[in-house]
Amino acid sequence: METEKRTQTAEQTDKRDLSEQIKEVTKESHVRAENTELMLSFQKGQVTLPQFKLLLCSLYEIYQALEEQLDMNSNHPAVAPIYFPAELARLKSIEKDLEYFNGPDWRQKIVVPAATQRYCHRLRQIGTENPEFLVAHAYTRYLGDLSGGQVLGRIAQKSMGLKSSEGLSFFAFPGVSSPNLFKQLYRSRMNSVELTAEERNGVLEEAVRAFELNIQVFDGLQKMLSVAGNSQQESLTNSTTVVRKTLQFPGSISPMIRMVLGLFVALATVMGLYAL
Repeated sequence: METEKRTQTAEQTDKRDLSEQIKEVTKESHVRAENTELMLSFQKGQVTLPQFKLLLCSLYEIYQALEEQLDMNSNHPAVAPIYFPAELARLKSIEKDLEYFNGPDWRQKIVVPAATQRYCHRLRQIGTENPEFLVAHAYTRYLGDLSGGQVLGRIAQKSMGLKSSEGLSFFAFPGVSSPNLFKQLYRSRMNSVELTAEERNGVLEEAVRAFELNIQVFDGLQKMLSVAGNSQQESLTNSTTVVRKTLQFPGSISPMIRMVLGLFVALATVMGLYAL
């Protein structure tokens, strides 16, 4: 499989523009990323607050690693042309959203799947060893967020019943007046980066890896949500069982008292649901 990917990647070097090459080699991965369970929830307008808060946690870690490495390598010949911190930086926006949803101690509530940690490790590794590979990750993340940001922001706001755009700063790019024009500029700058054939192949392979890492993060987040949901359901079931066992009705109890105790059990169960 890896050999096939390398062969496909090498074939793309015949094309002129790096942006088009990346688009071509990541076409399949792009479709898979859009069809993960988490992204399908977004597209269907079924975003829940727990989903969004967990997603923000992972985005915070990812962008912290990415922007840290872009800052450190801002003078690198491959990074400098696509370095737009004023227009694209997401970290401060994510911090604002996390504080809105989790309060001032939001940093203590950061929870991410192992896939997010692997993604961050990769970003820091290439920032040290192959800074030109950062081009692939910056392109994949920033242009993806810029392209779908406005639409996804509106979907998230409606799905979670938010009355304003507070908590949705991640989707806003105040430094970009025209997303389409800016994307044209970004691609032009990216295509101007001078790379050897070996470096170009490396960037293309890294673009595929970037999508795969994102897919793993989405899947990891969905598993965390599933585990949390199962734990809550188990807790509710156990609590209801305990109440029912505690309130055993002796055979000699009067019908009136039996009815009152029965209502109490039902009420305890309903209150347990609302407490989750």
